[in-house]
Order: sequence, then structure tokens, then C-alpha cells
Amino acid sequence: MLITELKSKEIIASLVDGKKVFMINCQGCKEVRFPEKESVELRKELAADGKLTGFITTDYICNPENMKLRLQKHMGEIEAADVVLVLSCGVGVQTIAEYLEDKPVYAACDTYPLPGFQGVTPLEYDCDQCGECYLNLTGGICPITACSKSLVNGQCGGCKDGKCEVDSEMECGWERIYRRLAQIGRLDVLKCPTQIRNFATDDEVSK
Repeated sequence: MLITELKSKEIIASLVDGKKVFMINCQGCKEVRFPEKESVELRKELAADGKLTGFITTDYICNPENMKLRLQKHMGEIEAADVVLVLSCGVGVQTIAEYLEDKPVYAACDTYPLPGFQGVTPLEYDCDQCGECYLNLTGGICPITACSKSLVNGQCGGCKDGKCEVDSEMECGWERIYRRLAQIGRLDVLKCPTQIRNFATDDEVSK
């Protein structure tokens, strides 16, 4: 079980500034708290500004076969957009980013964990539900789960022949991220400073 929460208006505005947008809402997992009211308001704002090329509200976009069938009906609208804005957990965003490999795909939500079931994807994507989604800075590839060390500020330098030094069978997550950013023409985001999360508990802060 998990909760999806819309990112701040400032972040959303920076993602869509001067761009045409196709919007995808996922309401798949019944246990998920989806920001439905905020989603409708955002869609109306984008449409009023002339930025919205189209949108879909569907379920289980983390299931690639189901998702492909639904997206195929909207490929004209997607191609007309500069970016695709996804309102879902991190698994859904990664699934869309893999399918639309030549299009910037942005996470509009952060995901917070609750005990219970998450998603139905048969793929190896994962969302650590960290509450501060980095996918917009890493081309839709999660650095927390794609990197054995969960590095959020770049490659450690220990990989060899593109393989992780911790797990030689695993491809270096940051090499994947670099290739993806190069593919969509967004290597510039590697210059963005990463805000490291504060893991201190309330008790620790009060001491």
C-alpha cells in the first residue's frame, strides 16, 4: 500500500514551462491514495494555458501490456507533446519512460509507503517509496533502486565494463541513467544540485 502526493506547484511549473504536455493519471492500485482533485485542477490549468495535447486516466500503468494498448490510441497526442507528465508511483513512471524512450517522461508525484500490496508489474522496476522522487533528474530510471549503493549524485567510479562493483551481474545504474539522459537530450540535468534527504527522526532532531 502507498500514497501518491502531487509535487509542489513550483516543481510542476518548472517541468512544463514552455512545453506541450500529455498527462497520464494512474488509479490502478485500490490501496493507493491518488491526488484526484489536484489532478483535475492541474489538467484544467494546463488546458487553459494551451499546453495540454491530451490526457488519459487509466489503471495499472505498471503492467506494460495493458499500458501499451491504452497508449496506442493516443500516440498522436503524445507525439505532439514535448513531455509526458505521469501521476503515479515510481513504478508507473519507470514503465512509461521505458516505453516512450525518446520522450522526456516526468514524475508529477512523490510516493510514500504504507504496509501492504503495491502494483502488478511483472517487470523488475522498483519504487523505494522514498517520498522525494528523483526520476525527473535521472531520465525515469530510479537511482535508489538501480544503483546498489543508492547513489543520487552520480556514479561511484567503481564499475568495470559497465557492471556494478557490488554485483558483477548488474549493469551500473548511473551508466544507464547517463545513456537515457543523452537519448532524450537532457544531460544538462546532471548539473542540477541534488537535495539529500534528512533521515533524522524527530527524536534525533530534538536531542
